[in-house]
Amino acid sequence: MTTTSGAWSEPRLEAFLEEARIPIRIATQRRDGSLWMVALWYRYRNGSFECATGANAHIVRFLTDDPQVAFDISTNDPPYRGVRGNGTATVAADQEKTTLRVLIERYLGDTESPLAEWLLSDAREEVRIRIDPDEMYSWDYADRMQENRDP
Repeated sequence: MTTTSGAWSEPRLEAFLEEARIPIRIATQRRDGSLWMVALWYRYRNGSFECATGANAHIVRFLTDDPQVAFDISTNDPPYRGVRGNGTATVAADQEKTTLRVLIERYLGDTESPLAEWLLSDAREEVRIRIDPDEMYSWDYADRMQENRDP
């Protein structure tokens, strides 16, 4: 069960996660105990985040060793707002690239671009990363930043 807190109601938090086209930033630990951060495309579905990446990506090894993660999805332009939290990640093969295809359509609009074609090529082995959040905290500086805007 996910605990939510912060500026938004749970429905507002979920709406932000479903509507935003911002990569999720995922923090994990490397084998030596140091931290590693990566940004990936995501979709929020049924209370979990789904991402895709190449099977040989560093984060796949790190998550296999330690599935605990922290994450952040936040805007890069004012007024700043977002969701951060922590949870547990699982990695599974995505041989048909189902998750990747959905993410390409979500972020690029279709699968017709050179980037999409490269990502979907048979030469790439893909995995799905699913993050089940334990805690999510929403924050929104819109009111605070509105006071500092020019009339």
